[in-house]
Amino acid sequence: MSAPIRVLLAKVGLDGHDRGVKVVARALRDAGMDVVYSGLHRTPEEVVDTAIQEDVDVLGVSLLSGVQLTVFPKIFALLDAKGAGDLIVIAGGVMPDEDAAAIRRLGVQDVLLQDTPPQAIVDSIRSLVAARGAR
Repeated sequence: MSAPIRVLLAKVGLDGHDRGVKVVARALRDAGMDVVYSGLHRTPEEVVDTAIQEDVDVLGVSLLSGVQLTVFPKIFALLDAKGAGDLIVIAGGVMPDEDAAAIRRLGVQDVLLQDTPPQAIVDSIRSLVAARGAR
């Protein structure tokens, strides 16, 4: 039996809306994944440190505040500096299509916006982890 997929869900910055990320956390737990939720108002440094400490397979960052083009470059720089550049990073929330395309170019492996069905999120994470293989 293989270990469950471990996911850190994080809210970075001043965004105080967390209903959606809690729905996602429940869907992932119901699908058998181990989920850590960072809580609100985290810094990129806190999120990266937690992802490393918790030894997660996936870092999911939920944003509704429009800071995606600022936050993701910081997250990727920190992951690289700490030797965790192989961590799967996904994004969720609300953002313009052009920002979703831009953060994909930075290295975000999937962008799951507010209208993504929970099962599609589960399927995406399973697929990304399977494609990456064991760490």
